[in-house]
Amino acid sequence: MKRHIPGLHSWQPDDISLLEGLFLTRVDKAFFRWQPRKPYLELRFVVLEPKAYENKAFFGRLYCTEKALWKFDWFLRDFGYDAELLEQDQVDVKALLGLRGVVRTSHVRVNGRSYQNLDAFAPEAGWETLDCLMAHADDRGGRDGL
Repeated sequence: MKRHIPGLHSWQPDDISLLEGLFLTRVDKAFFRWQPRKPYLELRFVVLEPKAYENKAFFGRLYCTEKALWKFDWFLRDFGYDAELLEQDQVDVKALLGLRGVVRTSHVRVNGRSYQNLDAFAPEAGWETLDCLMAHADDRGGRDGL
């Protein structure tokens, strides 16, 4: 059976859902994906601030390979993950839910697919300072910050 769907050949993914910038976020969901070559933790973040993006959600990946553990550790520490579990090299997905912190994001397109990059992290307590720095950098036409 064939169906005619007008505009299908020219459809482009909506990049509006890919957020770029500095956001105060909360971890809403977390899933481990144990792929043989590159296992990763997939996180769903909900934006708390800036208000223009409040309640928008985005997904990001943190890889669990030896080369990428520094970034995973950075995320866990800045988002206030349980220090005792971290000391034991344990990640409890349930303990990740509700953690809050600052994320700087960007996106990249690879082989026609868009991916959200998690570029940098900071503790929630640093949001006010970072938000002011970003506003000042935008006024000057630059992007300093995290």
